[in-house]
Amino acid sequence: MTCLYSPDGSSFAMALYDYTITVYATSNWEKLSILSGHDQYVSSIAYSPNGDHIVSGSYDSTVRVWNIPTGDCLHIFIGHNNYIYSVAFSPQGNVIASRGSDGILRIWDVDTGGCLSVISFCGYINDQAFSPKGDNIAFGTQDCTVRLWDVVTRECCSILIGHTTWITSVAYSTQEDVLISTGGDGVVRVWDVEAGTYRHSFQTDGNPVISPKGNQIATFKTWDDKEMELWDLETGARIRTLDHKNVYSVVYSSQGDQIISGGEDMTVRLWDIDTGECRHMMTGHAKAVRKVLYPPKGDHITSLSDDWTVRLWNVGSGTSRKISNHHSGSVLSIKHLPKRNQIATCSQDSTIRLWDAELGVCCRTLIGHSKWVYNIAHSPQEDQLVSCSKDTTVRLWDVESGACRYTLTGHTGEVNDIAFSPQGNQIASACDDNTIRLWNVKTGECQRVLEGHSSEVWMIMYSPEGNQLASTGMDGTVRLWNTGTGICQHAFTDHINYIERMDYSPNGNQIVSGSWDMTVRLWDVKAGVSSHIFIGHQNQVTRVAYSPRGDQVASASRDEKTVRLWDVVSGECRHTLIGHKKQISEITYSPRGNLIASWGCEGEARLWSVDTGNCCWTLEYDTAITTGYSYVQHSVAWMDSDDDAFMTGDCDRSVRVWDVTEKDGQYSVRMRWRSTNGFLDVEEACVQDVQGLSDHNKRLLKQRGAVGEPNLRLREAGKKAMAMTSVVSTLKSSPGTKASDMSSIASTISSRGTQISKPSKRRIQRHLRTSRYIL
Repeated sequence: MTCLYSPDGSSFAMALYDYTITVYATSNWEKLSILSGHDQYVSSIAYSPNGDHIVSGSYDSTVRVWNIPTGDCLHIFIGHNNYIYSVAFSPQGNVIASRGSDGILRIWDVDTGGCLSVISFCGYINDQAFSPKGDNIAFGTQDCTVRLWDVVTRECCSILIGHTTWITSVAYSTQEDVLISTGGDGVVRVWDVEAGTYRHSFQTDGNPVISPKGNQIATFKTWDDKEMELWDLETGARIRTLDHKNVYSVVYSSQGDQIISGGEDMTVRLWDIDTGECRHMMTGHAKAVRKVLYPPKGDHITSLSDDWTVRLWNVGSGTSRKISNHHSGSVLSIKHLPKRNQIATCSQDSTIRLWDAELGVCCRTLIGHSKWVYNIAHSPQEDQLVSCSKDTTVRLWDVESGACRYTLTGHTGEVNDIAFSPQGNQIASACDDNTIRLWNVKTGECQRVLEGHSSEVWMIMYSPEGNQLASTGMDGTVRLWNTGTGICQHAFTDHINYIERMDYSPNGNQIVSGSWDMTVRLWDVKAGVSSHIFIGHQNQVTRVAYSPRGDQVASASRDEKTVRLWDVVSGECRHTLIGHKKQISEITYSPRGNLIASWGCEGEARLWSVDTGNCCWTLEYDTAITTGYSYVQHSVAWMDSDDDAFMTGDCDRSVRVWDVTEKDGQYSVRMRWRSTNGFLDVEEACVQDVQGLSDHNKRLLKQRGAVGEPNLRLREAGKKAMAMTSVVSTLKSSPGTKASDMSSIASTISSRGTQISKPSKRRIQRHLRTSRYIL
């Protein structure tokens, strides 16, 4: 992706991987237009000086000029025979320069669409820049020269000689009297444009960015752990270094008093030029930051990341001001807050999000962790959330305000699990440093460090009464701790391999554990002995759960792809649930204990009757997204004290809520809502033009960008009709259903002047209820 602001900062354009360019109004961040026409990746875009037009270059070898208000393509420039790398408007806006992978620079007339110049006589051209007046264009070539091209006479007016390697970049100062060029050997040369001579040179070994004042440059390098450096342009002396390594993008503020950098460490940093102090380090991106921008108005910072998000940061506070309403990484944990009717999720994107459980609207995003957030837990009063992260910290959040109350530090490894005590006065955290820490909720202080495990601690649980804490992990033991004294009461050591999961019985008298030794064990908490060994799995046991009824436990083997139900009294296997085709990542009982949901990799789900062992419902949908890991768990949880709905979080970055209904012993499941992932929306759809929709369905549509109070101007009527057609055509009702199968619905909407015919209430409501992808 690539993005930039208009010259006056009133709009923001972003080229996406779907070959389109989306333009937003920065006043409210609503879409102004979508420019579509390229049939390959859009590699470069540029605004005209007045901000009314955009020029784009694509891997389809074409250059296009667009009218932003209308969205029309005004010109298609054809001439390059390969990818377009760079496009630029001249300062006057009457000429466009384009550079391709063919090494040729072409100059185009904006009014006529004609090609004015084809520059290819000097070898491969690596970079180009218009002079501030627009009468010249400078470019660097592989013949180690910098050449100045007169745009009017269409002739080379100057050749600057001095580099000994090919030229990688060129840039004019704002005063136009100075030109800087960088060679492949890292040597920067400062040229007097009028005289055609170079003033001095210096070695930087990085990519240069010239300040708006023209008195200094910043250099950065994307590898070798190279720090940023500031250089005096007049003397060539190095002013200072800025401690940000492996930087991908640097930009000066419009006044030249600040620098913004973004890099491989996923951070955006704001620097004071005079002191070299880092004023803010902004965290939240889940992958490398590829580009940073400072808009003309200078009221915020924009960053573009490999995590597929664009973030806007408040300059004063260093906090993210706007963010998309979906996770940009796999969802790792999901919890229900029944008193608030909200759902909390955490993700690889280092954020925590709160959702309206009924509508799926993202209510709040909690930002502070710098790496994956592994788990979350809420206080009994639901006024606080606690989170644990790969960044070695635990954070305590205020749910109402979204503010971080405390950052709990002390662990020296990744914090794998977190738990709130039933009384809400204590937090426990489990870590790769082999310890468990107990924290005081009111003060944020560490009360105790529990030591005894010989390896990483993966899971912790408070007993129902809260006076005991169970822990387990990589050393294959289950340990029970007194939460008041911190003393280890029992250590269960009979397993001979890792333990991934354990669970307390409803009354707290027993604990069930599942191990990679292929066994499930039931432990007597008071006696400290194993009361049952459940044998039957033929592979590692990775998930266990205790039934809310207290009469059975469930266990799952990831690779064996089976779930087994065990009688806790007799120790017998009641049912073996067979049917999964892929690894099982999670199992969970319904609140009444009559159903169990099992979730497999890549969206394979099943619902089972506990009494009969029969499969009541199946679903398969593709959630495959590259995560960098061959296995990422899916999060599944039933809504508390509600047998009729459960929640899921997937590696496709989405959150879903499913409604379960039962009639005459037959179960059916439909999706209530799904968080959008940015690929489908209903932008500009007018719900008021569709009669008979319930308030609930209207709010669902508005959540996806539909318009509640349209402005019925003639120019917009056609757009609304097309938008509504697009809405209905993208609502898909069942697995495998294609958008083309919805043509019977889409055909009910047409445009006649300013009149828009309406789909029937029953049809729209049916597709809103059954939509798998949008709502």
